[in-house]
Order: sequence, then structure tokens, then C-alpha cells
Amino acid sequence: MTLGAFSVSLSVKDINVSKVFYENLGFKVFAGDLERNYLIMKNGNALIGLFQGMFEDNILTFNPGWDENANTLDAFTDVRDIQKHLKSKEVKFENEAAENSTGPASFVIKDPDGNAILIDQHV
Repeated sequence: MTLGAFSVSLSVKDINVSKVFYENLGFKVFAGDLERNYLIMKNGNALIGLFQGMFEDNILTFNPGWDENANTLDAFTDVRDIQKHLKSKEVKFENEAAENSTGPASFVIKDPDGNAILIDQHV
């Protein structure tokens, strides 16, 4: 099972202040829209999403079907197959992908400490 590209999605108070902070650490804007209060920043293979006013807590994010440059992979584990596997392990879901759908879909689970994990497939 391959989860895809990994990033940390941070809930920030002031996206402009956070943007400057992470630029000082060597991150550059990779994607997103400052006007819509979200940016994806990259430093090498490290990805950080900055999100102002979109969710309360920080989230670990995996993108099946993408590499760290948002390139579509030729082969990957579909989000619904990951979900099916986790259900067989009795993992509790916060929300689920429609099992009979195809293409983009997502689900959210929480680890034992309450940290949210978003599996978000865009392809």
C-alpha cells in the first residue's frame, strides 16, 4: 500500500506572517492562492500547506497518485483500496470516500492520539 506524497497541513493564524517565516527556512511557494488563504510551500521534497481559517487543527496529508511535485504517478494505490484495507483493520473513520466512485476522493482518520490524517486523492 502506497499513500503518495506527504505534507503537513498547518492551520495558521496569519498566512502572510507564516509565509515569510517558512520562506526564511528556505521554503518557496509551490502552489495555492494567497487570496484564498492557502499556500503549498516546498523545500526540496518537504511540503507544508498553510491554511488560514479552513480547519482548526494541523493535519497529516497524503496524496495517492501524486509525487512530491504533484506529478501523476503511473501506478498507485487508489484511495478506496487504502480505505478498504484500513476498514479490514477496524480503523475508525471520521469521513469516508464513496466506495463505488472513481477518480478524486478523500477520507479522514485519526491516530490514537487524535491527530487527523487526510488521505486526499486528486487524480
